[in-house]
Amino acid sequence: MSGSVAVVLFVVSILLVILIHEAAHFGVAKLFSIKVEEFFVGFGPRVWSIRRGETEYGVKALPLGGYVRIAGMNPFQEPTPEEYPRTFGAKPAWQRALVIFAGPATHFVIAFLILVGLLAFAGIPSSSKPVILSVDSRLGGGPSPAAAAGLRPGDEIVAVGGIDHPTEGQLIAFTKRHVGQPFAVSVVRDGRRLTFTVTPVIDPRLHKGRIGVGLGEGTVTVGPTTAVTRAAVATGNVSWQVIKRLGQVFGPQGISRVIDLLFGGAHRKPSDVTSVVGVGRAVSQAPSLTDVLGILASVNIFVGILNLIPLPPFDGGHLAVVAYEKIRRRKVDMRKLVPVTAVVAAFLVVFMLSVLYLDIVKPIPNVFR
Repeated sequence: MSGSVAVVLFVVSILLVILIHEAAHFGVAKLFSIKVEEFFVGFGPRVWSIRRGETEYGVKALPLGGYVRIAGMNPFQEPTPEEYPRTFGAKPAWQRALVIFAGPATHFVIAFLILVGLLAFAGIPSSSKPVILSVDSRLGGGPSPAAAAGLRPGDEIVAVGGIDHPTEGQLIAFTKRHVGQPFAVSVVRDGRRLTFTVTPVIDPRLHKGRIGVGLGEGTVTVGPTTAVTRAAVATGNVSWQVIKRLGQVFGPQGISRVIDLLFGGAHRKPSDVTSVVGVGRAVSQAPSLTDVLGILASVNIFVGILNLIPLPPFDGGHLAVVAYEKIRRRKVDMRKLVPVTAVVAAFLVVFMLSVLYLDIVKPIPNVFR
């Protein structure tokens, strides 16, 4: 897949994910008869809009997100007595919690479905199906045995000597033991089984027998039940890794790292935090659609976890307020949380602009090399 096509696919996917996130807030609010005043994709100046019933739908100039305006969630807009029964604050705590949680939940569902699809159709890595990733043109002062025999990148090795379906380790060990001795290598190429004869030679750089190929893991597909189970486990594992990672990124260590990158002489590492520009660059470098979808699944889980941080203006902040009101049995004056919202939003904007700048002037190295 070309880098430009991958980036376009990724951008369209992100916009679709935003739409699904906001549609979930919208749909659950409507389910509980809460009035939704606006449903917009993007921010800034209005580009296009249309009113259907009590809701205005539209698109704004900056495609940096989206929002739904639910009646009663603006702390500075007092509803009339007639409007109050259909406002957010008038509903039971469990309904308000579901309206808020519906948005972040979509990211975990999307990631889960992507992983199910990858496991069931694209397959999972398997060391028992070694694949040739590269073929050296020369080795030991002459053409490499693999190149001379006609082996190609993409060939899946299914037999070597008398070993059927060898693992990568078995293939390497067999090659070392048979330097100077010809043996048969069977591969699957474009659905056909082909057999070649190779004679390993000593690689003068590594001082061991080789035929001149770079190996990688092949893939095997799994059944629907296994795909669902493994996707659920993978979603949980990645979620836990993201939670730990967020603590590092926004903690003293992460902030000092960004400052050092901005004003010191530090170089970017693949493990450094990145912005949408950095993710887009990684997508453009991805060698396959499977890798692009893997990135999309990871980004969805990251966004889902980020949205659940229990601070305003994140959805998790609204959930925290609902939980507090349920436990303390009294309403929170949301106007008092506006300064907290402003501080969190300002920090997030400064942090992300800093990382965006770093992604432009100090790009993260290609993680696929």
